[in-house]
Amino acid sequence: MNRRVKTKVKGFNTRDGAGVSLVRVLGKDTAEEFDPILMLDSFDSTNPEDYRAGFPMHPHRGIETISYLSSGNMIHRDSLGNEDMIRDGEVQWMNSGSGIMHEEMIPDSKRLLGVQLWLNLPAKEKMSKPSYNSIKKSEIEEVGIEGGKIRLLAGSFKDHQGYKGEHLPINYYDIHLEPNAEFTIDTKEDDSVIVFTLLSDIYIDGEYIEEKTAVKLTDGESLTIKNGDKKSQVLYINSKALNEPIAWGGPIVMNTPRELQMAYLELRNETFIKENVDY
Repeated sequence: MNRRVKTKVKGFNTRDGAGVSLVRVLGKDTAEEFDPILMLDSFDSTNPEDYRAGFPMHPHRGIETISYLSSGNMIHRDSLGNEDMIRDGEVQWMNSGSGIMHEEMIPDSKRLLGVQLWLNLPAKEKMSKPSYNSIKKSEIEEVGIEGGKIRLLAGSFKDHQGYKGEHLPINYYDIHLEPNAEFTIDTKEDDSVIVFTLLSDIYIDGEYIEEKTAVKLTDGESLTIKNGDKKSQVLYINSKALNEPIAWGGPIVMNTPRELQMAYLELRNETFIKENVDY
């Protein structure tokens, strides 16, 4: 059975961090429907004043943050001692686990285009050891498909293997399609499948999906994407729904209100960080 559109979400303009202008597409109101994706923020600007202030040092617990920049740069620093920059076409992948402090600063570029996802952690792994990885261009395979290509950001596609996360299974593709191309992906019946139209418009099962829209698909064994009359760029995310309770407060996502309260108590008591850099 071919997957169809279940829910479409068009984002709204907002500011976050120290004043970064972005489009918030997914958030608290969509967390249950788009499980395990908690949040999706979209960046698309040719004006550095929209993002130059960046996201200064702040805490996270209980989630993985995955930032993909189709174009632009982002500098990461964290309480584990990591410092790294991703550039055009690269990925930052951080597991906040039991607690981390980090910042993301965004240098000027011709165009900032990309997204940040928050991927929920299973309850049993909320307090896992924090980690940071970047996925560089040399590690991202480009696979030719009929009418375009797939950049394999993470997971697998047919017999091709990309970066593998440490927690939830996830296939993450950056799909580029030529005008009027049509492409079908095989899926497992009960996987949680989401697409986001980063650039241009597409059709799914005949339904029009405009640019910068997140779509949750029905269950099924395949997904067919048909392009419009312009080149398009579609982000495809395939994972497993957790179906667990969510207690979400700012940058921290746990399973119960008590766990959330404890996290903020630890922040105030300066006992939040469980893993420190060993100088």
